[in-house]
Amino acid sequence: MVRCARLAIVAAAIWMLPVAVAEDGDSGADRQLQVVIGEHWEYLLSEHPDMATSAGVDAFNDRMPRVAADDRSRRLAAERRFLARVRDLDRGRLSPGGRIDADLLAWVLEDSIRAYELNLARIPFNTFSGFFMTALTASSGVRMTDAGDYRDYLARLRDIPRYFEENIENLREGVATGFVLPRVVIDGVLPTIRAQVKQDAALSSFYAPFNDMAAAVPQAEQQALKAEAARVISERVMPAFARLADFLESEYRASDSIAAHDMRGGQDYYAFNIRRYTTVEGLTPDVVHEIGLREVARIRAEMEALVKQVGFDGDLAAFSEFLRTDPRFYADSAEALLKEAAWIAKRIDYVMPAYFGKLPRQSYGVVPVPDEIAPNYTTGAYYGAPPGGAHGGEFWVNTHALNQRPLYELPALTLHEAVPGHHHQNALSLELEDTPDFRRNLYFSAFGEGWGLYSEKLGVEMGVYRTPYEDFGRLSYEMWRACRLVVDTGMHAQGWTRDRSIEYFVQNTSLSEANIRAEVDRYISWPGQALAYKLGELKIWELRRLAQQELGSAFDLREFHDVILGHGAVPLDMLEELVRAFIAGKQAAAIN
Repeated sequence: MVRCARLAIVAAAIWMLPVAVAEDGDSGADRQLQVVIGEHWEYLLSEHPDMATSAGVDAFNDRMPRVAADDRSRRLAAERRFLARVRDLDRGRLSPGGRIDADLLAWVLEDSIRAYELNLARIPFNTFSGFFMTALTASSGVRMTDAGDYRDYLARLRDIPRYFEENIENLREGVATGFVLPRVVIDGVLPTIRAQVKQDAALSSFYAPFNDMAAAVPQAEQQALKAEAARVISERVMPAFARLADFLESEYRASDSIAAHDMRGGQDYYAFNIRRYTTVEGLTPDVVHEIGLREVARIRAEMEALVKQVGFDGDLAAFSEFLRTDPRFYADSAEALLKEAAWIAKRIDYVMPAYFGKLPRQSYGVVPVPDEIAPNYTTGAYYGAPPGGAHGGEFWVNTHALNQRPLYELPALTLHEAVPGHHHQNALSLELEDTPDFRRNLYFSAFGEGWGLYSEKLGVEMGVYRTPYEDFGRLSYEMWRACRLVVDTGMHAQGWTRDRSIEYFVQNTSLSEANIRAEVDRYISWPGQALAYKLGELKIWELRRLAQQELGSAFDLREFHDVILGHGAVPLDMLEELVRAFIAGKQAAAIN
């Protein structure tokens, strides 16, 4: 799963043209569109300083976002005006690239406007992300080279109490209107929030940038900045976390139900999330549930065949228990787990040129999940980095509870989070040329997570899986994503309980019990997001089969992959249009 503060969206020969430039790219309509895009981008940077930092813009590094009711009303009005300007453009006069830009901007605006209309600020976090995680990653991607950079960071830390209080007020509004998070979500995040209150500010992750300060900052000033950092963290940051924990424990009235449909307005909320995360119009929970059941049956048959292949004396459940409990499949230290992940990553790097025509310039590293969030965190994730930042992309590996982190799952995890998955896709997007900034920083879950899951299976062709156990780990990961379709819709629309959902995973995957509990709780708190992976992956494989069938011997896998990733993140329907245009262009070129 990718975690970064980025925007969460044709002519037959368009695949051969730069994305935002075409023969008629200097038309009046295109110029009008670029004005709207430019103004909207400046608006986004100023309204979302965390996103600006992630995009490599440092002008807003001294503040946190503003989320009070007045701010949200102001943004809703501004975005409605932006959308009206996009819709007023003469689409027929736009260049092919301009039409893509306009359609993507309209999608982003419509999605954001609907979120404001539903007042989703009333539930501003889940077990995996949210406003306190925005605070915890306040220094992520910030390039600190002089004293001014450190002072900006300190100003951002001073702003955390105001930011938290605004979010607490939004949570209160949720209580008053019957739009609240389930109790299991609150219980899951409280340990992470409480863990930020420490006896010594120097032990806080917020202090980390001051442990190894830039040499350009004079020693005397370094000491003064360090003292100020300790004071700000002790007097403002940690009390803000303590205040939030007290509020959640004593005042917040969480729901006893886990279902989105049981919230006031919950059916509209769940329908919105399905559309947001799958980028497909009109998908119903029942349709998604049935797709999930079919995929679970197909993958289970493949898993049972593999159990027979290795000669294991027992059924699938016994084999899964064997994998969960045999010490040969687990690292004996955090360092050993990280080294194994790094070794797998470098093996994949070695064969990447055979499968991709274009590789990104940005590097990436293997990083442990921070200790303060690791107990309630998923098994791995990817954090992107801005161009020109102090480091590359981060492939996070959870080293907490090593007996729950099987080595046979590491190849699939690395393929998904690092290369050719999230790092490859995100870094290429950031390096797009002749493309508006908002598109380089755009992220759609169905596209990104679908690509990540596609990358896991691509690893078979790439020769990444060396043993039947590692291939079983891949199948277990695929089963994990198929089960999500069943469990997410089951819990939020069909009355499934948390225990039933956990048991469904136990019966159908070899995931550890800790991972299963963490995942189910994530789906409870983040309805619909888990649907993106499998539905996105299925669409990419569908498009690959289409291209292979239509092009025959002219099909080039490297070229196909570059087309999928070459326009940045797009909704699935638009991705299909782009692939069909690529096919038509290839066929036309062959005739000529």
